[in-house]
Amino acid sequence: MEILSLFRSLLRTARIFSDYNIREYTKQRTIDGFRQSRDLSNPSFVSSAFSYGKSQLEIAKRQSIVYSLYAPNAKNIMEIKNQ
Repeated sequence: MEILSLFRSLLRTARIFSDYNIREYTKQRTIDGFRQSRDLSNPSFVSSAFSYGKSQLEIAKRQSIVYSLYAPNAKNIMEIKNQ
């Protein structure tokens, strides 16, 4: 249950980024990281992967705050295309 909560928190944090490229990179990195770790069965490895995920969540939260201060005003071509 905590792992699913971490996954959702990482995806929510990815949505905070205003830049399309960073938002999609963060989302894809989250998905890829969880896919790589889904077959872990050793409790020690699971715990280690969970701790790593929590630290990545904190980093992403800090980066989203910093990036919001310096984000460019220009939209990405992908954002313009989707409107």
